[in-house]
Amino acid sequence: MLGARPLHASLYLTRAFQGARVAPIITVSGLNKTYATGFTALKNVDLEIRAGEIFALLGPNGAGKTTLIGIICGLVNASRGQVIADGHDIKKEFRAARAKIGLVPQELNTDAFETVWATVNFSRGLFGKAPDKAYLEQVLKDLSLWDKRNEKIMALSGGMKRRVMIAKALSHEPRILFLDEPTAGVDVELRRSMWEMVRRLRENGVTIVLTTHYIEEAELMADRIGVINKGEIILVEDKAALMEKLGKKQLSVRLQAPIDSVPEALAPYRLELSDDRSELVYSFDAQHENTGIAGLMRQLAASGVDFKDLQTRESSLEDIFVSLVREPS
Repeated sequence: MLGARPLHASLYLTRAFQGARVAPIITVSGLNKTYATGFTALKNVDLEIRAGEIFALLGPNGAGKTTLIGIICGLVNASRGQVIADGHDIKKEFRAARAKIGLVPQELNTDAFETVWATVNFSRGLFGKAPDKAYLEQVLKDLSLWDKRNEKIMALSGGMKRRVMIAKALSHEPRILFLDEPTAGVDVELRRSMWEMVRRLRENGVTIVLTTHYIEEAELMADRIGVINKGEIILVEDKAALMEKLGKKQLSVRLQAPIDSVPEALAPYRLELSDDRSELVYSFDAQHENTGIAGLMRQLAASGVDFKDLQTRESSLEDIFVSLVREPS
């Protein structure tokens, strides 16, 4: 398991942490991308990512997440705009900027006929790094791949192949690690162990930028959340602040007997009646001193609406995300 070893002692963590600074490690300014077909994938994107944070980039399919990551990593040319990665312009100083970045793409693209050791060692060499057996050995051990080092990648399970992709991304000791849907198609146990590794990387100064369709992972892992939709960044916020500002609590009132409609006297509370007409749902801001619950209870009694159960529920990040990207009716 990845969490079984003290990752903070790993060579790549120690080295990546050297020179950490407070200023943003990635700065994206006025970024646009229009393809030859005329499709505009990104529109005037401005974004700063802080050194040493876990930044989750969320958005529906086709929102521009992969295009944005591709441009920052130097794999896609922008139509207009600038990207600075750890002080280097990704276009003018491509090699210096790219050397700071590790990328785990969505698709598995390793050479199936190579061994684990050969592909990771080759990846290090691509970035001009001198051979370092001790360093790569530690990376493979931290990813529970050391025992598989002499096996061909084609013989590995999907989860093990995903670990090889992470090992390749870490092979050249980057300070920034992009994880594009890193847990897609892997089992729950591996997913948890991978996130434990990600936390420890962050604790030691490595900046993590991830996209995920598992929104609960972003809610669990991220320090900040960015939401992109139709090529535009529509929100960037600290996770806790986002949950506080946009999150709501709901009080579910389970009725003794179904009702045909919400009594007119309860209209100010904007209650929602469930499809089976046996539950009323009241949304409120838990941060306000007066939540309105006491008044609601009194009005329910005055209206002759009897209930048998009360339950509260807090909005999840998924609820907030859906509300942000929902098409206007």
